Amino acid sequence: MTDAFPGLGTAHTVPELLALRARATPQGEAYQEWDAAAGDWKRLDWAQALARVQHFSRALATIGLPQAARVAILLPNGLDAMSVDQAVLATGCVPVPLHAIDNPGSIAYILADAEVSLLVVAELAQWERVRDAGTSLPHLQAVVVTQAGAPLPASSGPVQIFTLSDWLGRAGDQTALPPGPAPEDLAAIVYTSGTTGKPKGVMLTHANVVADVAAVLARVTPTPQDVFLSFLPLSHTFERTAGYYLPMAAGSSVVYARSVALLAEDLRNVRPTVLVSVPRIYERVHAKVLETLSTSPFKKRLFDAAQDKGWRRFRARQGLAPEPLGDAAARGGWARLLPWPLLRALVAAPLLEQFGGRVRVAVSGGAPLSPAIARCFLGLGLPLVQGYGMTETTPVVSVNTLDDNDPATVGRALPGVQVRIGENRELQVAGPIVMKGYWKRPADTARVLGADGWLSTGDQAEIVDGRIRILGRLKEIIVTSTGEKVPPGDLELALTADPLFDQAFVVGEDRPFIAAVVVLNPREWARLAGELGLDPARAQSLSDPKALRAALERMERRAASFPRYAVPRAVHLSLTPWTIENAFMTPTLKLKRNNLMAHFAAAIESLYTRR
Repeated sequence: MTDAFPGLGTAHTVPELLALRARATPQGEAYQEWDAAAGDWKRLDWAQALARVQHFSRALATIGLPQAARVAILLPNGLDAMSVDQAVLATGCVPVPLHAIDNPGSIAYILADAEVSLLVVAELAQWERVRDAGTSLPHLQAVVVTQAGAPLPASSGPVQIFTLSDWLGRAGDQTALPPGPAPEDLAAIVYTSGTTGKPKGVMLTHANVVADVAAVLARVTPTPQDVFLSFLPLSHTFERTAGYYLPMAAGSSVVYARSVALLAEDLRNVRPTVLVSVPRIYERVHAKVLETLSTSPFKKRLFDAAQDKGWRRFRARQGLAPEPLGDAAARGGWARLLPWPLLRALVAAPLLEQFGGRVRVAVSGGAPLSPAIARCFLGLGLPLVQGYGMTETTPVVSVNTLDDNDPATVGRALPGVQVRIGENRELQVAGPIVMKGYWKRPADTARVLGADGWLSTGDQAEIVDGRIRILGRLKEIIVTSTGEKVPPGDLELALTADPLFDQAFVVGEDRPFIAAVVVLNPREWARLAGELGLDPARAQSLSDPKALRAALERMERRAASFPRYAVPRAVHLSLTPWTIENAFMTPTLKLKRNNLMAHFAAAIESLYTRR
């Protein structure tokens, strides 16, 4: 790859990318992290970031891990997560990023499956919960706890336990480092849920990562003056590529958000210029806006008028066909007569200030963006572009650009990436971004990755004028609005292992969390209702908070082996069985999901609106 990174030249591995960046702009601002003790932001330039990584690399070398050892990282976004990840890569080992809110059983499964040698956690309690999950971890040699000042028990058995300071203190300036990685070596094993219910480890190479970063850089073009706000978990490939390695290639600054709870405040204070997010963040802002407008018809008229006029202006600038006014006149009323500069000042500017007021590109990925959200933010001036990808493609396949932005599509394929439509309108992808395969699962790999290098995505699509439009899914995988993937069939099977639930139907596509509709076993319901002091014959008992809470608690126990995001957080209870006769089951006794979704549409909607 020649001149893949402007100003850096050529990099073939992620460690080379960091080294080249530190050499090119050593004093350029690299990272900011909130220092609670000092009450201020801690800053690192690129030279300091590289020095920190080198210190972590020497500490890692002292443990004596085997070549290409897997190192699991269970840390919140921040300097420690970056430093550990980079040190693992620099020493030829393989990061296994873990989701911070995943349940201990799922984490233990990943540690065992990936044959992890070292685990880095923020708190000792995280390790203790994983240890107590009951899964044998014969390959695990050591655990490093990053929380400062936490007393640790004496190491017992084969697993050594270190504090971060003690671990780093083992490293000497002359500590020899193992050879760095080659382009075809693994840069990560990222676990993603599949149809088997157990997560699969996607093997991504350094060549995969470097190719995808270079291709995204050519399309999104961040600069050293840009500021990213990092808040999506680094366990997500979308954040790793677009919010972590991409700014490294561009020399942009990354500020680590303090927490999700403080995200709105951080957006206003940090004032990022590049935003990498899943649809859920935009949904939250949109919902808050609508909640505020509900109390003021005057502001609602202004908002509708600004959104409609801005949307028409956006479509005209992009050369997209104008939409009919429809009921826009009724929505905006007299406010539609106001000039755009005034509507922009009264409506658009205050909304954009919630994102800091200087975002020049906002990338949405990980899950589909709803047309209503796109219309709102694009109409009011947020430069929002939608992309498409999957963990198996490192992950970005395509993305719109600021000057070629059709929000009804996911844009054009990145440079060097090939796409085509296969049987059943399935989108297929080939190119240097396609994974090496699934860890220790050759049969699963062969099912999606052909000998010719074409990857079957499982998504139906059409390609019109070079733009990709996603139509739906061939495989039954729920993708929440936060980008988490959940196999409904396996989860439903786990739930119905409880005698209380005769049948289960889980939902959550493009929603913020998983919910369930269940048919109760009459005898078990009568028993549970009696314990709760409810009359099982009264229909109102099915919606009683005590009954709902008890059902969710039992679901949580049955879904203990699933990632935490797959555990239902809301439930609708029913006593009417789903049968072939009432058109809710197929002759082979499979759920007719579309029929169930239509029948329970109001109930499902209430599960999300009442929270």
